Amino acid sequence: MLTVPADGGYLGVLRTATAGLAARLHFALDEIEDLRIAVDEACAMLLAIATRGAELECRFAVTEDALTVEVTVTTVRGAKLPAESSFAWKVLTALTTSAAAEATGQRATIRLVTRRTGA
Repeated sequence: MLTVPADGGYLGVLRTATAGLAARLHFALDEIEDLRIAVDEACAMLLAIATRGAELECRFAVTEDALTVEVTVTTVRGAKLPAESSFAWKVLTALTTSAAAEATGQRATIRLVTRRTGA
């Protein structure tokens, strides 16, 4: 798990960690870039509803042919993630194998799974 302040200035750390793990799994360069963009988009969605002083918690799960990235943040009361029909969700689903979100209490999580092509 990697935890950074819920601030756009720290998203580069999460993008770099994601790209490094994907490279270790021998993802193609375009797949790595798609995953970096998807992580950035997911984090932007979460930053929009994060409480002041919150932290982004990013968990990575690595398997032989896939990388799962799960990002969680504490949210403001009544916060809602964009609808699955929104442009942001279209981006996430176009760039990953699957994307899902869950909001419980005052926490929201976005989970991205990307499988390596040809695996």
